[in-house]
Amino acid sequence: MRQDWEPEDLIEVWTLFEDDMKKVRNKSGATRLGFTLLLKFFEVEARFPESAREVPAAAVEYVAQQVKVPAGAWAAYDWQGERRRRCRSRPARCGG
Repeated sequence: MRQDWEPEDLIEVWTLFEDDMKKVRNKSGATRLGFTLLLKFFEVEARFPESAREVPAAAVEYVAQQVKVPAGAWAAYDWQGERRRRCRSRPARCGG
């Protein structure tokens, strides 16, 4: 994924819609931000990122503002956790 994003491109690709917000309402902190970034990354790339560095910093900042979680929480997201493995294997069932 490209790393340089213009503001209008961020808005077009990384803006959360009501359906997206419904999926993240029951999450908080790093999990909320991480889940949302994985969701939007998947929409763009049709795959999940292999590491946090694949997600553009500008996208992290923009999404963090929308979900009201500090962007620094992205560093605390559990990349090895059971929920992430489950989300990667069955993205449609990852809302819980």
